Amino acid sequence: MTQHTATTPSYDQLPIIDLSAADRDPRARALLHAQLHSAAHDVGFFQLVGHGVTRAETDALLTAMRAFFTLPEADRLAIDNVNSPHFRGYTRTGDERTAGARDWRDQLDIGAERPAREPGPGEPPYWWLQGPNQWPAALPQLRTAALAWIDRLSAVAQRLLHELLTAIGAPAGFYDPIFGEHAHPHLKLVRYPGSAGDGTDQGVGAHKDYGFLTLLLQDTVGGLQVQREDGRFHEVPPIENAFVVNLGELLEVATDGYLLATNHRVVSPPGATERFSVPFFYNPRLDARIEPLPFPHASTAPGITDDPTNPLYAEYGYNELKGKLRAHPLVAERHHTGLLTPA
Repeated sequence: MTQHTATTPSYDQLPIIDLSAADRDPRARALLHAQLHSAAHDVGFFQLVGHGVTRAETDALLTAMRAFFTLPEADRLAIDNVNSPHFRGYTRTGDERTAGARDWRDQLDIGAERPAREPGPGEPPYWWLQGPNQWPAALPQLRTAALAWIDRLSAVAQRLLHELLTAIGAPAGFYDPIFGEHAHPHLKLVRYPGSAGDGTDQGVGAHKDYGFLTLLLQDTVGGLQVQREDGRFHEVPPIENAFVVNLGELLEVATDGYLLATNHRVVSPPGATERFSVPFFYNPRLDARIEPLPFPHASTAPGITDDPTNPLYAEYGYNELKGKLRAHPLVAERHHTGLLTPA
């Protein structure tokens, strides 16, 4: 059984995990698992290096992303997510909400490229979340780069999840059946244009992610903050070629609170400074039910976070639908009036 070694928290930086240690000798692998266990149980966030994603792969995505945000506004608004009942496409600055307040950023939401599925009578409403993406006609290379990134990071996230589950003594492939070809990954290409000019500094408000794992590629500007054990929000200094990884609510549900989904936020950069970030969300099938994870520390789990304003559902699609309806009120008003998640 993997031993859990608590560490004294350093608020200057998150734990740094080298995934390539999984391919080295047993001692290096054991250290990797000890570090993963501590980071996931104590913090819920860490920086991931040794992931195998190349500079060329990253540059291809970032080049296409920056080209998108330099397109004329009319080209971006032609794929406004208000046109999509599946919450795909471009969101104008200030149109997304977190905790009821506007987020001062614009973004492009992308998922697995699938046919639209309109829920039939008696079917869960979360099937609205499946559907095609919207792509800018003037930038065909964006589609290629974004879908390649989804495939690449899905593989990294699957490997990381296997190592994480092993680290806490659970079967590595326990959740493999709820991913596969029908998984529901989500990619955001995000630009923070600087401060709002009215004194508000919410790039994105404090929140938790509602899937399994998030892998974030951030630039060098900074602004991401994580709520640590002392209850305060601490800066996450960027590390070159690293992904900032955080655990989503489904891993908290799966382990009855033993693994942490942690609040985080982004403070807008000062003045007219732009910040770019690329969060990738590793999510299971929409109809996946999250079975409790069998692992030796289950008896010490404290239970999931009890937040009446943010109920957690064992069926993944309801978690994501809940978040989308709150975050994108204009889409909800146009396409999903009266749509409610279960009580």
